[in-house]
Amino acid sequence: MSPDDWITVLAALREKRQPCVLLTVLEEKGSVPRDRGSKMVVTEEKSFLTIGGGHLEYQCIAIAREMLKTHSCEPRSEHFNLGARLGQCCGGMTTVLFEPLIQAQPQIAVFGAGHVGQALVNLLATLPCHVFWVDERQEQFSSVPAGVTLCCQEDPCDQVKLMPPQSYYVVMTHHHPRDLALCEAILKRGDYHYFGVIGSQTKRQRFDYRLAGKGFSPQQLATMRCPIGLPDVKGKLPAEIAVAVAGEIIASYSQERPA
Repeated sequence: MSPDDWITVLAALREKRQPCVLLTVLEEKGSVPRDRGSKMVVTEEKSFLTIGGGHLEYQCIAIAREMLKTHSCEPRSEHFNLGARLGQCCGGMTTVLFEPLIQAQPQIAVFGAGHVGQALVNLLATLPCHVFWVDERQEQFSSVPAGVTLCCQEDPCDQVKLMPPQSYYVVMTHHHPRDLALCEAILKRGDYHYFGVIGSQTKRQRFDYRLAGKGFSPQQLATMRCPIGLPDVKGKLPAEIAVAVAGEIIASYSQERPA
């Protein structure tokens, strides 16, 4: 295997916008399984290449995955004595550098493929995020940006169940009862990072009344953004609304990331 294969691996992961940690052997003393400069790449579910195998590699993979789990963004180095305590018989010493790359991307479900939905999805597709575009009307998806996942379930509420925790939900379908059903499904999950619904203040009041009647508390309803979008971005054109909503989403996920 070529020593430069890690470049190909990183390029493929970047294309998928998949977070990973690059491991590099920085220094070596005595007998070690791999030479200085050896690299491997670790994601949440897979590992690529090797820094020597055995307990050293097992422990390094565990450290890398803990960094991914905690969204660590700072590189770190660890020293390892390759003796019996680590389960290695080499007897040498090595230092491994851990570099987190390609931070986790927001998972955004956009419900509705009307004019505003199309404008918003085209804008979100240019940002570092995963977009799931949901509408039961297959014919609405005439132009789909690269990297966007189409979800054409008969019941769009099914997509709510499939989204991971801390997802972003944008509800803007062509049908108010469908919007209300989606709001109920999203509120029941309760583990979202962002939840917005297109509509006026009058729609907000109507939805609050109906959702309260279904048992949702004022505290739960307060987490629903409606009207949606940055209030200082005015305009009724689809592109103007899309910019306002995208700006609000960017502000939301930017707060997640360390400075």
